[in-house]
Amino acid sequence: MLGGWRDYRRFCKLPSATHSIVFYAESRNDWHHFSPVIEGLTGRYGRTVSYLTSDPDDLAFAAAGERLRVFHIGEGLVRTWAFYNLRADLVVLTMMDLHNLQLKRSLHPVHYVYLFHAPGSTHMVDHAGSYDHYDTILCVGPHHVKEIRARERQAGLPAKHLVEHGYHRIEQLVDEARRYRRRRHDDVPTILVAPTWGATSVLHLCGESLLGTLLEAGYRVILRPHYMTVKGSATLVADLKRRFGAHPGFEYVDLMGETDSLLESDLLVCDWSSMAIEYALALEKPVLFIDVPMRVRNPEWPALGIEPMEIAIRERVGRVLAPSRVAEAPALIRALLAGPEQFRANIAAVRQDYLFNFGHSAEVAAAEIAHLADERENERLQARG
Repeated sequence: MLGGWRDYRRFCKLPSATHSIVFYAESRNDWHHFSPVIEGLTGRYGRTVSYLTSDPDDLAFAAAGERLRVFHIGEGLVRTWAFYNLRADLVVLTMMDLHNLQLKRSLHPVHYVYLFHAPGSTHMVDHAGSYDHYDTILCVGPHHVKEIRARERQAGLPAKHLVEHGYHRIEQLVDEARRYRRRRHDDVPTILVAPTWGATSVLHLCGESLLGTLLEAGYRVILRPHYMTVKGSATLVADLKRRFGAHPGFEYVDLMGETDSLLESDLLVCDWSSMAIEYALALEKPVLFIDVPMRVRNPEWPALGIEPMEIAIRERVGRVLAPSRVAEAPALIRALLAGPEQFRANIAAVRQDYLFNFGHSAEVAAAEIAHLADERENERLQARG
C-alpha cells in the first residue's frame, strides 16, 4: 500500500499537462487494448499520457518514457481514493460498472471514455447499467450503438457520445496471422479448447469427455483454460493435465494473452467466451460452440428487444453442440473444416456487419481522444476566466 500512495502522490505532483489524458488499467491484460491508442497519442499527436495501473507487473512499465508516465496504485484504499479525488481532463478505461461499485466518478469534472476489451454485446453478459456512467463510448460496431441507445431510452438516460471506433485486437490478430509460420505442416488438424470460466463452463460440465473424444479421434488438442479457471478451479485443471498430459497429441497452455495456440490451431472449441468472436473474425477459422448455459448478469436483457451478438453470430461462424452430445464433436469438426475458402468469404461479410473501421481503429480512437482532451482543456481554461 505504501508504494501505491507513493506513486499516487508522484502522479499528483506532475504538471497539469500530464493530467490531461489518463488511462487506468485493472490488469496487465489491458495493455493489449490500450497500447496502440497510446502509441498514436504520444506519437502522431505528441501528447503526454499518464497511466495508472493496479498491476505491479503491468506491461506498460516497459514502455514508460517521457511521454508515458506509469504509476502503480494497487487495488485497495489508494485506488478508491485516487478515483474519487482524481483531477484530469479525461480518463480512458476498459473497466465496466464505473460508479456502480466501489470505484466512483471523481468529485472533480472528468470526462470518462470507455474502450471495449471484448467485442460482444452490452446487455446480457454485462449488468444492465454497466455503461451508464461513461460520457463517451468507443463502440466496436453497429450493435453497440443500437444497444446503448436502446438502454438510454429504456432508463431515461442522457445521450452519450458514441464513437464509431472498431476493435484493434482483431486487427492485431489478422496481422500476426499473416506473418506467422506454423510449426506443424502435416494433415492432422489441431483443435484449441479454450472455454470461459465458471461452474457451467465446458471444462466443468464435460471437459474430460470432450478432451478424450477429440484425442481418440486423432486430433491434436491444445487446452488453454481461462486464467480464472486456473485460479479458482486448480484441482479440476490439475486432474485434466494428469489425465491427458502423457498423450502425445495433448498440449497445455496457461499463458493468457499468448497467440501461438490461436495461430497453430485449425478450429476452436469454446462456449460463451468472447475469444470465439475474435478467433473467427480475425483468423477466419471456425468455432464449435458447446452449448452450456449462458452467462447472464442482466436477467432482464430480453426487454431491450435486441438479440445479443454472442447468440446471433454463432451459426455464422460455426456450429452449436449440446454438452451431452460431445461424442458427435469429431463429425461436426470434419464438416466445419471441409470448406475453408467458403468459410473465409463468409467471415468477411460478418466482419463488415460487426466491426467499424476494420484495419485502422486505433487511429480513430487516438484522434477522438486527442480531440476530446482539447475540448476539455478549453472548457477548463474558459471556466477559469
